Amino acid sequence: MRMTKEGGTRMDAVRIIAASRRGLAQANTVHDVVVEAWQAQALAEAIGSHLAIFGPYEVRSRARGLGDAGGRSSGGLLCSATTNGGLRATQLTEIRDAKAALIGLCQLLREVCEALVGVVISAEEEGLYWTCVEAMDTADESRDHVAGILEKLEVRARHLA
Repeated sequence: MRMTKEGGTRMDAVRIIAASRRGLAQANTVHDVVVEAWQAQALAEAIGSHLAIFGPYEVRSRARGLGDAGGRSSGGLLCSATTNGGLRATQLTEIRDAKAALIGLCQLLREVCEALVGVVISAEEEGLYWTCVEAMDTADESRDHVAGILEKLEVRARHLA
């Protein structure tokens, strides 16, 4: 975390991803797991949107897709997320290392899917079941977009070398 000239706090994507992974690891109730899933999707939306504007030209289209995929679900439990300190994604101000951030985001989304499988297996309410299935589908779609962005970054790096 760094301070800006204006005195505000700057938060890098890698740090927010690490905080989200810790939050998911510490989630000990179904509600906490679902909230962390939505936190991850909001983060995917924020990272995608940031790269769509500030990322290399070659990744901007795929990054918009990531932002759109993350945005489709992140509003679902916005109220619940704010009871746990708000959306971490709103703290994102920079992506210093896009590759590291995307790899970390991919790991986070995979961990979210794994945690949600546990919730789905034990879900007694149909609504909770379908909420988790939707979140898993969205996380998988986001991971596909992340893989596409990483591929474009790799091609770009080879051409610049």
